[in-house]
Amino acid sequence: MRYLTCSVVSLVILITCLFLSAGDSHAWQEKYQPKNDDWKGVEQHFIFNSGAEPESLDPHKVTTVDGSRLMDALFDGLVSADPETLKPRPACAETWTISHDLKTYTFTLRKGLKWSNGAAITANDFARSFERALTPSTQAPYAELYTYIVGADAFRKDTKIGFTTVGVNVLDPLHLVIDLRVPCPYFLELLTLPVFFPVPIDLISAGKDWAEGGNHVSNGAFLLESWQHRSKLVLKKNPYYWDSGFVKLETVTALCIDDMNTAYKLFQEGKVHWLPGVPQSRIQEIKRNPDFYSYPYFGTYFYRFNVTVKPFDNPKVRRAFSLATNRRNITELLKGGQHPVGSYCPAVAGFKPAPGLPYDVQAARRLLAEAGYPNAKGLAPVEIVYNTNEGHKQIAEAIAQQWRNNLGVEVVTRNMEWKVFLSDMKELKYTIARSSWIGDYSDPSTFYECFSAKSGNNRTGWANPKYDALLAKTRTETDTARRMAYFAQLEKILVEEACPIMPIYRYVDQGMLSESVLGWYGNIRSVHPLKYIWLEQ
Repeated sequence: MRYLTCSVVSLVILITCLFLSAGDSHAWQEKYQPKNDDWKGVEQHFIFNSGAEPESLDPHKVTTVDGSRLMDALFDGLVSADPETLKPRPACAETWTISHDLKTYTFTLRKGLKWSNGAAITANDFARSFERALTPSTQAPYAELYTYIVGADAFRKDTKIGFTTVGVNVLDPLHLVIDLRVPCPYFLELLTLPVFFPVPIDLISAGKDWAEGGNHVSNGAFLLESWQHRSKLVLKKNPYYWDSGFVKLETVTALCIDDMNTAYKLFQEGKVHWLPGVPQSRIQEIKRNPDFYSYPYFGTYFYRFNVTVKPFDNPKVRRAFSLATNRRNITELLKGGQHPVGSYCPAVAGFKPAPGLPYDVQAARRLLAEAGYPNAKGLAPVEIVYNTNEGHKQIAEAIAQQWRNNLGVEVVTRNMEWKVFLSDMKELKYTIARSSWIGDYSDPSTFYECFSAKSGNNRTGWANPKYDALLAKTRTETDTARRMAYFAQLEKILVEEACPIMPIYRYVDQGMLSESVLGWYGNIRSVHPLKYIWLEQ
């Protein structure tokens, strides 16, 4: 989200946005309409497996892919992502203009915008929501994504300076102006993320429990009808949504099943339309099913180390464990087309990461000895934790066995319920934890911002002044080659030197999709807005 020099794609998007007019704000949607009326004879009740219980239904608090998918259904930002190309499209903002210096965005909101309780939405709701996301006491985990907005970084560190110093200004109920420090060609992509969604500030200020079933207030294509914890969420079409006439689904049921075998059985029985994931133990069988899909995915599966506890407070130990990991063995075990990697950030926007640390058992043993643990002597048993999932279990057990064989260390594995897992990572109550990161926008910074010292997504206890200084340079550097060189240095620090994380493989997006589902498009970020989906026989 911090690419300061236009790529060709970014420039095309930017030029398109500069000349966007009210007359064509709906024209692009025509390609996503049903070609006939066959869908009208089918009950428009879409059922999918959302996976683990969502951490929250507050868009400013959500940090997971599954949670973001629900946020995209329940909330609408100023702009939204095209379901196929991921280009920014009009949402609550019907039109916008960008100044000639590419630093001032003026958004014109649609008339008659409403919350799901019927209350009006104005530009002030967006401004106050942005203020909440930045305020230290209520700060969102993704607050650093506001960094390009004038004064945002200073305000989120010290609110005494006042929100009036932040480059967010309300001209009138329908016009919002956002000023940037420097041009950011992917700024509109940022605005499609949940941390930039509006929330009902009046209810929050009044102390109302607005984010639970029965009380939830949102502004998206769907509203929350009920939430049966650890079971399912039921969403209904939102009659107050500005584009409700376009939405075909009447009901959406999001199941909270983290056992992939159970979810797959429901799909086989025709009780689920979409599974964003499959049981890895049956992947060879499942790949023969015509309902199976597989797409490249803009994400990395990795392990993170808690650097505040021994022995992982020592970077030599962390490097040793990374060197002792045979990543190819892991992907061969999974058999799903995943690519073994020692790098963290995928190739994007002209950036190509170095390979990272190799598989080198002898080097790993030497480093462990240098760290004071020759032949693992004196090394206490280490624990790998993961959220309940068959695939995560397979990986953890395989890596544990590799470390036993290669380093002589005792390793135990433990699965955890999703919410507890997230909480323990945040509070650093773990030693080694299964992790992943899916890029939010088309720039390397979407991966590296996570590990700045103050990022809410760091969750390793690791802080590195050199890393943070280089990261700061990427936010202001306008020369593409120099900027990519900074990212290369960040990559080296992250996976070869300090090693607070250990990359394992590059994801592929796999799942099952019923042939009765239309309006669903494969893309590298697995973004599938439910407002575009409908069912046919």
